Amino acid sequence: MDNSQLLKGVLEGCVLAVIAKGESYGYEIIGELEKAGFEDIGEGTLYPVLTRLDKSKLIQCRRAKSPLGPVRKYYSLTDEGEKALDEIKERYRKISRSAERLLYGE
Repeated sequence: MDNSQLLKGVLEGCVLAVIAKGESYGYEIIGELEKAGFEDIGEGTLYPVLTRLDKSKLIQCRRAKSPLGPVRKYYSLTDEGEKALDEIKERYRKISRSAERLLYGE
């Protein structure tokens, strides 16, 4: 099975979790995902996720000049995003427990 299919199912929740820690911009989000163990998450993967989350009103975006010069998009959670993250966490917990019981006999 291709890892990308498994990743697609959890990536939006993980991006919301990173943003929930505080306002963040794309490169910073990628760095946090990599620190958590997600490999090969690049801009081509992240920005479509951010676009979907923004269109769903789960995050909001503001543009501001960065300390290093160029304008950046900074993302933060909306109230709907906080609720969605809580729901995603609960659904993930249930699914992962069920999968562990079946896959590992736990």
